[in-house]
Amino acid sequence: MAAARAAGSDRMLETPNRVRQKKINADSLPLHCPLPGASLWDSHPRVFLPIEDAPDGRIRCPYCGTLYVLQSNANP
Repeated sequence: MAAARAAGSDRMLETPNRVRQKKINADSLPLHCPLPGASLWDSHPRVFLPIEDAPDGRIRCPYCGTLYVLQSNANP
């Protein structure tokens, strides 16, 4: 199943950790995994990831292995 229906809502939520690489921008900081909008019932605990301190603008979630890539404002 690609998405889960939120309890008591018609809103569809993203399946957690379905995409293994995600591009984010400064508006998404502070970064945490899973991201907002994910169905959390079958995911891992929320962990904050200090991507702004990563020299190459990349950080991997220690739980699920998703790679987050920080996009500069010049390269959307």
